[in-house]
Amino acid sequence: MHAVKKTLDRALAAICVVLFALLVLTVVWQVFSRQVINNPSTWSEEAARYIFVWLGFFAAALVFSERGHIAVDFVVRKLPALVQRIIAVLVQVLIIAFAVIGLIWGGWRASQGAWGTNLTALPTQIGVMYLVMPITGVLITIYALYHVVEVLRGTEAPIEPTDDAEAI
Repeated sequence: MHAVKKTLDRALAAICVVLFALLVLTVVWQVFSRQVINNPSTWSEEAARYIFVWLGFFAAALVFSERGHIAVDFVVRKLPALVQRIIAVLVQVLIIAFAVIGLIWGGWRASQGAWGTNLTALPTQIGVMYLVMPITGVLITIYALYHVVEVLRGTEAPIEPTDDAEAI
């Protein structure tokens, strides 16, 4: 399972780099065409918006891979190790529930509902933008399951270690 996670991590990181580069190029073109050529691009604003959405969702999935999401754990750190493990598993189960209900199911419904609506400046439908939700929902679910297994095995700490210097 570790090899699958590592492969997904690399693929997601590459996708994020490509999407970020595309976003930069699209925005630079948008500014250049508006300010220098004085003939604003008709497609670049819409493309930048959709690239930004896809980048945000894929980057969020990558953060879940690293357990980098925001956690207020100062109380949990004071609890016994067994309770910390239980809470860590519970948190991952809640993440799975959100990913399945909100992202996979809700994203699929949103995508299907908007599939017939065409974009004004790009040759695609709005539903394509919403497809990122179920895709990243599946990725987040895989990552959360991975973390549950690793915490239960004891190969991953229930709470990410922190430097005392970083603590607030």
